[in-house]
Amino acid sequence: MPPTAEVYIQATGTDPSLRAQAAVEETHQHLLEGLAALTEPHEDPGSAFTEQLHRLLTATDQTLYAAASGAAETRLLVRALRTAAGTISRHADSLTASTDSAERADATRTLAGMLTVHLDMERAVLLPALLALPGVDLPALVGDFTTVLKGGRLEDPAVVDVREIPHGRRHPRIFTRFARLAAGESFVLVNNHDPKPLRREFEATHPGRFTWEYVESGPEQWQVRITRVADDA
Repeated sequence: MPPTAEVYIQATGTDPSLRAQAAVEETHQHLLEGLAALTEPHEDPGSAFTEQLHRLLTATDQTLYAAASGAAETRLLVRALRTAAGTISRHADSLTASTDSAERADATRTLAGMLTVHLDMERAVLLPALLALPGVDLPALVGDFTTVLKGGRLEDPAVVDVREIPHGRRHPRIFTRFARLAAGESFVLVNNHDPKPLRREFEATHPGRFTWEYVESGPEQWQVRITRVADDA
């Protein structure tokens, strides 16, 4: 019998996946409330909010987006969400730089509309899609999301050995690790077969943004060094 902490009733308040979704939604709500406060007379032109927003976007990209980026079902969704997140980030920076109160109020309302739609997409589409993906552990992902949001660092192993991981759980783990690489950084993937399907997924989701170097090529073990290339390389 599993430990008491692991016993829960699916689709109820004891379900870890539902609690994970609720934690993300609570974070979103807190962010929107902070943005709404900027419409009130305030000396701060939004720098604190912008910093909070950037942390949220970074945490989401490194965890939730990363896990979904390697699956065919969610690849295009993540691409669209990342594009929208980039636009929101730039708009928030413009808000911070604004010195005209009327202009700042207009920019705040525009940002509120953009951000509301974006977060609704994450809540209504991305989170359910992640739950449906084989091998994705949403509670663990949200735990990592919370860690990054609070300024912590995730474990970044130099070697990712997936031989003992069930096949359905391997690719989300690998793409999540890749998402945390800075330009020029790399990790070594260890597998028990030539990961050609994984390379095709990388080519589809990160074209021109990685290098693939075989360190060992079978017959019982394959090692591949995967390096992130700068986006403008």
